[in-house]
Amino acid sequence: MQIANCIATQPLLAKGRLLSRSNKMKLLNVLCAATLSVSGVASAAKKPSSPTATSSRPQLSITIRDGNFTDFDGLEPTITWENSQQLPQDVDLRYGIDLSAKTTNLASLPRRIWGRASRRFSADRFLLSTRLDMDVQRMDTVEFQVDAADDDNDLKLTMFGSAAANFKRLVRGDVGVSHVEFTKGFDNDGNRITVNPRYNVNYDHMDVVMTYDADDTLIKVTASKDDQVVTISQKLNDENMISPTISRDGSLSLAWDRKLGDHNSVRTTLNPNRSVEVEWKDEAWTANVNFPMDENDVSGATVHIKRDVKF
Repeated sequence: MQIANCIATQPLLAKGRLLSRSNKMKLLNVLCAATLSVSGVASAAKKPSSPTATSSRPQLSITIRDGNFTDFDGLEPTITWENSQQLPQDVDLRYGIDLSAKTTNLASLPRRIWGRASRRFSADRFLLSTRLDMDVQRMDTVEFQVDAADDDNDLKLTMFGSAAANFKRLVRGDVGVSHVEFTKGFDNDGNRITVNPRYNVNYDHMDVVMTYDADDTLIKVTASKDDQVVTISQKLNDENMISPTISRDGSLSLAWDRKLGDHNSVRTTLNPNRSVEVEWKDEAWTANVNFPMDENDVSGATVHIKRDVKF
């Protein structure tokens, strides 16, 4: 797949002018290196595996941040790859790795590795799942996520935390829980009600999120001792939905979601006297634009553009 050639031959603008030949060559060289890196991962993924293992193709994400198009410094290419396998005792195992395609140091190539093991019990009524994440550049800590579900009672538990990577220290209790939450669901004459209490251990902050879903209307209330926020999402038709939000302090925001077909969409959020945010998803492209507002003046916009390339 000729990613480098495809991107390098497109007219890239820098301050109203085409990129200089030297900047284009910089972009071409690094994108070629990224392509070779992905090709190596793809070749490894094609090796024969056991009948219970399934491997996904690597995915390359190229992000342009803050509108910096002048050279490769504005690009943040990353490669993600994951695999799944069925283990004995009906344990589902998934694991993957995030790689940086913008580096000349092999030691800094891996960014994050992760793995998740899941299993269902009692005729698929109960689910227990655990995910471990490690930042390869900071291997002294392992982040974990534990999910448990009881489908018959419509009850879910999620817990986040971290632990020291030295397992001898784990025995002495060097494990910290940072966030825990429960979600309980109810059915009411065909409508859906959920109650979701949450507790952030690090900040000693507790709140509860309640939702009421009635076909074309979704009401969401987030309440804590310091603030209460209400969002009412109303579906106008198959393509458009508006979602006004009001907080206890009187602040307002209005979001407009519009479907463009083929999984493409635009979400525009107006925060009066604060900002205008636009997220545009067009197939593999995602663009985020933020316009800070100073009274009626919109200036200092930031732009993030992301492109996912699947092999």
